[in-house]
Amino acid sequence: ISYSEKLVGSCTAYSASAGAHTSTGRPAQVGNVAVNPRIIPYGSKLYICSADGSFVYGYAIAADTGGALMNGSALVDLFYNTERECINFGRRNLVVYVLN
Repeated sequence: ISYSEKLVGSCTAYSASAGAHTSTGRPAQVGNVAVNPRIIPYGSKLYICSADGSFVYGYAIAADTGGALMNGSALVDLFYNTERECINFGRRNLVVYVLN
């Protein structure tokens, strides 16, 4: 897979009510993640995993944003369907590949 940028940083998780949409109008669903669009532009195709491969979120689209992303305390906020999944994920350092 060809990528243009490799970013490493702290990632968090979030969920939303059924039928919710992201700030770009995409459905809030697994694979649509929140970013700081000044660092990772909206619509960017991403691949997200841990450096050692023990965790893989997989392919994603930069589709939303949030306060933690804009103030720099998180690199990416991963969408999960339930609050329990978010709690289980917690906060982890991950590698975010911005794909070509």
